[in-house]
Amino acid sequence: MSSDTPDVLTGATTASTQPSAIAPPAPAAAPAPAAGAPAAPTPSPAAPTPPPGCALDRLNAAQDGAVEAALLACCGSRRWARRLATHRPYPDLPALLAAADEASYDLTPRDLTEALADESVAQHAPSGSRGPGTLAAHTALRAAHAAYESKFGHVFVVCLDGVPHEEVLGHVLAAIRARLDNDAETEREVAADELRRIARGRLAHLAATRPHGT
Repeated sequence: MSSDTPDVLTGATTASTQPSAIAPPAPAAAPAPAAGAPAAPTPSPAAPTPPPGCALDRLNAAQDGAVEAALLACCGSRRWARRLATHRPYPDLPALLAAADEASYDLTPRDLTEALADESVAQHAPSGSRGPGTLAAHTALRAAHAAYESKFGHVFVVCLDGVPHEEVLGHVLAAIRARLDNDAETEREVAADELRRIARGRLAHLAATRPHGT
């Protein structure tokens, strides 16, 4: 699942979404004024409408289908995405995040299964770590992921907001090993809360993304 912001929210245009402009016919030239007659005033061009300052404005105004697609990049539950789209407009980011939290807390077991199935190990795998023992740590991490998926039937998810880059590998490995001791019911509760936190971070990024060229 990609977390890229859809074009409809960022203001980008593509060949498939931006129709070709058709120039209107040129107006007939106005007759020249008679000698000594005052020239007609030239009308001032209409002031262009300024683009919205951030993607939250576009999220509020966009079509339901486009908004749901963008929200599904934040959390893979379709009911979650539809609920947030239906409750628009949001006056500010805190209101959007509060609505997202409420929708996350109300996820049914089926919704949670759908959201977890939409995640992938690649989205949560640490990258860029260097130093002694890194290869062994990555090998251990792959084994831990495999053990986790074998026990719980879905990928491991964890929110890494605020974790320093150099500590991500160790943080993820320690979290998987600790949560492997959970029973299935407890782990689904933990995974649901991690998904909620992950969705908040993605939403904050989505709502703060400025249109291209601004």
